[in-house]
Parts: sequence; C-alpha cells; structure tokens
Amino acid sequence: MKKYLIINGPNLNMVGTREPEKYGTKTLEEIKSYTQRKLSDKDVSLEWYQSNIEGEIVDRIQQFIKEDFEALIINPGAYSHTSVAIYDALKILTKPIIEVHLTNIHSREEFRQTLLTGKVASKIMCGLGQEAYFLAVLSDHLAEKKQ
Repeated sequence: MKKYLIINGPNLNMVGTREPEKYGTKTLEEIKSYTQRKLSDKDVSLEWYQSNIEGEIVDRIQQFIKEDFEALIINPGAYSHTSVAIYDALKILTKPIIEVHLTNIHSREEFRQTLLTGKVASKIMCGLGQEAYFLAVLSDHLAEKKQ
C-alpha cells in the first residue's frame, strides 16, 4: 500500500464558507471524504494534516522525512507565495512533492501567481477544485506504474 501525506495550510479549514464563489461550497472534510471515495479502488492510504501556523507546517514536513510515505501533497495556501521557511523545509525532501491549489492561481491577484514553494515541487496542479487532491495522488500513482 502506498501512503501519501496531504498537508493543508492556512484558511483551508475555512473552505466551504470562505469565498465559495472561488473555493466552492465543500468543506475540507467533505473534500477529504470525496478524495478517499474516489481512490477507494486504489491501493493507497492518505494521511491529512491542516494548520494555520507556518512553524507547525515546517515541523510536519520535517517529520515526513522520517516516515514511509510515497510522496507529499501540499496545499500551502497563502504560504505558497511568502514562506521561505516552508520552501526551505520542502527543499530537504527527496520524495516527490505535488503542490495543489483549488483555484486557478493564474486568474487571481498578481501576488498569487508566484509560487515560492512551487519552485521545489515535482508537479503543480491548480484550478481543479475538489478534484485537486484525487488527481494529485492519481498522477503520482500512475507515474509510478509506468516505470
């Protein structure tokens, strides 16, 4: 069984009520359940983590190094654009990093179009809404099978 860690950054705990015209009406818990259901026929296990605190996200990334996950899927939220600390923690990793964003960052404010953390990501997926996490796991899972 392949294990994936999914980290969500600040304000993602408010998805469903925060700007529903951009992020949709599904809560993070509903997105998590949806993703689990969509992957139920795959031999994968998902561990979800969310924090609004930059240092806690850095700590979780550092802990990831010692664990047996296949890849890290991360939605750093606003920290994508600003966090050198998360960027530096991600640079330490040797396993794939898939960065996801629910919205299309290229159609958003100019400052959201630069992904500091994306510079160390293996893949970046954006604008996929609730499909983002499912497709991130699936893309890594399928890439592994091709090799």
